[in-house]
Amino acid sequence: MEDMRAPDFPELVNGLLEDVKKVYRMSSGRVFVFPSSGTGAWESAITNTLDRGDRVLMSRFGQFSLLWVDMAQRMGLEVELCEVDWGKGVPLEAYRAALAADKDHSIKAVFATQNETATGVTSDIEGVRRVLDETGHPALLFVDGVSSIASIPFEMEKWGVDLAVSGSQKGFMLPAGLGILGVSDKALEVNRRRNKAGMERCYFSFEDMIALNDTGYFPYTPATQLLRGLRAALDMLLAEGMEQVWARHAYHAEGVRRAVAAWDGCELVAAGPEWASDTVSAIYTPEGVDARDVIAGAYKKYQTSLGTGLNKLAGRAFRIGHLGSLNPVMLCGALSAAEMALIDAGAKITPGAGVAAAQDHYRTGR
Repeated sequence: MEDMRAPDFPELVNGLLEDVKKVYRMSSGRVFVFPSSGTGAWESAITNTLDRGDRVLMSRFGQFSLLWVDMAQRMGLEVELCEVDWGKGVPLEAYRAALAADKDHSIKAVFATQNETATGVTSDIEGVRRVLDETGHPALLFVDGVSSIASIPFEMEKWGVDLAVSGSQKGFMLPAGLGILGVSDKALEVNRRRNKAGMERCYFSFEDMIALNDTGYFPYTPATQLLRGLRAALDMLLAEGMEQVWARHAYHAEGVRRAVAAWDGCELVAAGPEWASDTVSAIYTPEGVDARDVIAGAYKKYQTSLGTGLNKLAGRAFRIGHLGSLNPVMLCGALSAAEMALIDAGAKITPGAGVAAAQDHYRTGR
């Protein structure tokens, strides 16, 4: 175990915090790295900038946007909720209508899940910022980027995002255990004006983190091994360049989508190509085929772990993740296992059809 109070520990911490900002695409503001999952970073974002009874605008279209709504309500926020069919994402026009109608600016924050991990749906965060600007609304913009940041285009500063949450286990290519939070200057000023008032907070306090981070340390024991891993991950991402990282994820995702299209009776949960995620594909199984049998078969027979269908998708869909440190051969292996497990579970699929479609894309780049 590394000494997290050693004189040279700030050399690690200072460089980490600056380089996480590069991945988030921010030159101002701050990032905080908590020993938690992304859910802890969600809680920090809320408790440091909002208060009980504050009105917020949110949308629900999958298990993780659902959980964010649940947290907001349990923490005493007044949630104006836009319900969306699972398979679509943040409803820009519904947000526009709600913000335009809020003449006294009682809505303090707008929440948007950039990538809904449960359904494989990506939303237009730049579009949310455009709606805020066009309606002249000053609300803070919160973004859940757990399965998007470090994988698909995310421009915190350019898009005017105020608080952006991520975690170590997705695009940052590490085990779970770090909650990562980007905070704009605007959100930091909101926190400063509260002068430690508002919601109670301790472990996730901005004030405590700022005081110790400014010296190169943390106010409690950090996950030092994961911080060392984060250093390695950041070196990989920044050496490749974020634009190339985003392009690579799009390239890998397209091969998976080609395979799904070749599987008779299967289709993406994403309700159209404009919603399809470049980090995870949620896939409906054919009528009469239980997705749980597909997942169990892939795991037990082919030693491959497919993501389960969550909540209302249980038994109806499975998921293939295609983010982080992957290559086409690894994805072809996952697609082969999924294809065999689908056939074993009763799907009328021509063996090799999906893998061949993916191979054609990866071989030709088209």
